[in-house]
Amino acid sequence: MSENRTGAGEPSRTLALLWGQDAAAGTRRGPARSIAPAQLTEAALALADASGLAAVTMRAVAQTVGIAPMSVYTYVPGKPELLDLMVDALHARMPREPWADGTPWRERLAAVARSNREMLSDHPWMTEVAALSRPPLGPGTLAKYEHELAAFDGTGLTDIDVDAALAHLLGFVRSHVRSAHDAARATTDTAMSDAAWWQANQPILARALDPAAYPRAVRIGAAAGEAQGSAWNPDHAWEFGLARTLDGLGALIEPRG
Repeated sequence: MSENRTGAGEPSRTLALLWGQDAAAGTRRGPARSIAPAQLTEAALALADASGLAAVTMRAVAQTVGIAPMSVYTYVPGKPELLDLMVDALHARMPREPWADGTPWRERLAAVARSNREMLSDHPWMTEVAALSRPPLGPGTLAKYEHELAAFDGTGLTDIDVDAALAHLLGFVRSHVRSAHDAARATTDTAMSDAAWWQANQPILARALDPAAYPRAVRIGAAAGEAQGSAWNPDHAWEFGLARTLDGLGALIEPRG
């Protein structure tokens, strides 16, 4: 698990890589490098998107770009630093249109949430990356943070509350997308849709779910299943959860606005 955490590498080396500075340039010996760290990052991203984070090994990345396995360590010290480069690269690619004057705070924060949902949905392995209290502050991550903080301009929140509110919003997005990934994986692993699973198990469930013993579970579960088409619908959960998250932040923002 430690290798799947951001900020787990040697800090000065990681920051030098993120900002395109070669901390070892003055001490390195041997032939000139034939590729750039960005090529390793792109190769690692392709591996992660295709086969998950476990597929990203230094050997696999080296083979993808066509260099000897041990040579990759002359570019990137290890997987923790490579992971930081991967995360920062994705953050750099997120859309960041300037916030239009007069746009209500709720619309701005909803846009932040949707942008992060799209990024995490397109790259499911990102939900497996555990961030540390000392995140790698690369150009992509800093640009993302600056843009998302600007969505809170005019809300009247203190700087501390803005940081906490953004973390709360992104925490909801991350949790939701992880749940959606888990649900999709369950369908893939069992080769059975939710509707097919419920239909196949209906006889057993009909005997086990006694309305007298579980009146609320039977009544509410049946109503939710009928309305959503399954026990849990990711789109319904997203709309409901985002609205409630924004309602909660509104309790802080609107009295000050």
